[in-house]
Amino acid sequence: MAHRRTITGFSNPLVKFLRSLRDKKYRKREKRFLAEGLRLLTDARESGVVPEMLVMATGREPHPLLDALEAAVDAAGGEVVEMDQEILAKVTGKDNPQAVAGVFAEFDTRITQVDRSAAPIWLVAQALRDPGNLGTMLRTGDAVGAGGLILIDDCADPFSVEAVRASMGAIFTQKLAMARWDEFLPWLRSGPGQLVAASLRDPTDYRVAPYQAPCFLMVGNESQGLPEAYEQSCDLRVTIPMRGRADSLNAAVAGAVLAYEALARLGD
Repeated sequence: MAHRRTITGFSNPLVKFLRSLRDKKYRKREKRFLAEGLRLLTDARESGVVPEMLVMATGREPHPLLDALEAAVDAAGGEVVEMDQEILAKVTGKDNPQAVAGVFAEFDTRITQVDRSAAPIWLVAQALRDPGNLGTMLRTGDAVGAGGLILIDDCADPFSVEAVRASMGAIFTQKLAMARWDEFLPWLRSGPGQLVAASLRDPTDYRVAPYQAPCFLMVGNESQGLPEAYEQSCDLRVTIPMRGRADSLNAAVAGAVLAYEALARLGD
């Protein structure tokens, strides 16, 4: 059975712990992260991931999905905590918090844990700084049936509340890995895998490019793009034609366009 308790004061140590998970430094120390909302936590449960701690607002409306979530936490021996909505707002940093949040253990993000044969396409992002873009790429990966998202070099924290929220639950369905470039490239070359860069350097039109599975589609930093040396190491460089005044798409949008085209050309 889950351990249950009710928090009534803002100064409770548990409230301070939960609030600390909004800070990357404390997330890394505790190896835990927060996720908010019944839909997101339900996506996690349906993907086989249950929070270690379920935090709920007192006076919330009953819901069968919440009952199922409580039962899952119970079965896993987790903890269920209730607190006033005002205290929960302090935890989440939102004036109108969702009625439920969960504390999850961070996943194993080593590149060596990735099974490249698990899917025909994978998304790769280098130095992606915006947590919204990161979450959107996870969501895109889920939509196209990608194996997951590989983050290269210094990216936004995928376990931040903003990135988790933007993923719309895809952080629980997509494999997530993080690596430096000098670790990722040798791993990729140790087995099958085509590395494709979104690029403006001698590229092929993305609509006629010869994609091969497993295909690793890589986009770069939102403002700088990919380093030239990284692009030169790729098997294929592709571009998306721009018909207006803009010279590029948002990184996450570009990843989505390439993913759907590659999937179609790979015969899915």
